[in-house]
Amino acid sequence: MAKFPIRFVAMLATTVGLLFPGCGGNSPTPAASIALQPLVSGLSSPLGLEQPGDGSHRFFVVQQGGTIRIIQGATLLAQPFLDISGKVTVGSETGLLGMAFHPGFAQSHKFYVNYVRSAGGQLQSVIAEYQVSAADPNLADPASERILLTVDQAGNFSNHKAGQLAFGPDGFLYFGLGDGGSAGDPFGNGQNTQTLLGKMMRIDVDNTSPGLQYAIPPDNPFVAGGGLPEIYATGFRNPWRFSFDRATGRLFAGDVGEDNFEEVDIVQKGANYGWSIMEGMHCFKPSSGCNMAGLTLPITEYSHS
Repeated sequence: MAKFPIRFVAMLATTVGLLFPGCGGNSPTPAASIALQPLVSGLSSPLGLEQPGDGSHRFFVVQQGGTIRIIQGATLLAQPFLDISGKVTVGSETGLLGMAFHPGFAQSHKFYVNYVRSAGGQLQSVIAEYQVSAADPNLADPASERILLTVDQAGNFSNHKAGQLAFGPDGFLYFGLGDGGSAGDPFGNGQNTQTLLGKMMRIDVDNTSPGLQYAIPPDNPFVAGGGLPEIYATGFRNPWRFSFDRATGRLFAGDVGEDNFEEVDIVQKGANYGWSIMEGMHCFKPSSGCNMAGLTLPITEYSHS
């Protein structure tokens, strides 16, 4: 569900349409030819590409090791926009995993990151807010960090940390967390509404609730009880990347499968996407005859074969 291949393919498709419009008469339409060409080099483990929507036309590249780089025009700027490599625990599926710009970034200069750290030997997922330096728009202020929340990773496994953050059409910040790792969801986190692991969350970063660094949207599904109030949807294994459809506002998520099936979900408030009862559209625990009552199946799946 990464955004940059879609953007570049869309631009290429538009270019092809301009170069090879439909021809009149009996003249055949020339065959389209598309090729890839490197834009910049010198990146290390890039896993996200975002734009701030401030008119600067910059691309911000998230690197797993803990840095964010800027592509301006066709140039990779030498100095990182943000370097928190000293805070980040890197390995397997840990590290700096995602970033999102505030919808009012042009005025607020705020952005948000998802990274994994070790605190006294305990792996934690961290959702944090940063601000851009007042002196240079191409530099973040590393001292501006405001940690919104931390989530202990059960079992200290190094996989299934998810990573995406994105602001929805409602102005709230959405982020996903994996089930905590290992294989087969050994702690049952996907179906446990008393943990944020294996969930999609929605929070209000522009306000605060008592005792929190953010506010809980009043219509989140567990505000009245029965689960943690940050939870927006449940039953995920590792919702690594997701995005909002600009035309409809629908939230499409790619959830990483176990051994057999990958899935794509349209995420709706309060829905349960089945892990670890289901893997895609198939029973997982148990392997047959599972109870699918109340579960929302993916809109598509594909097998590893």
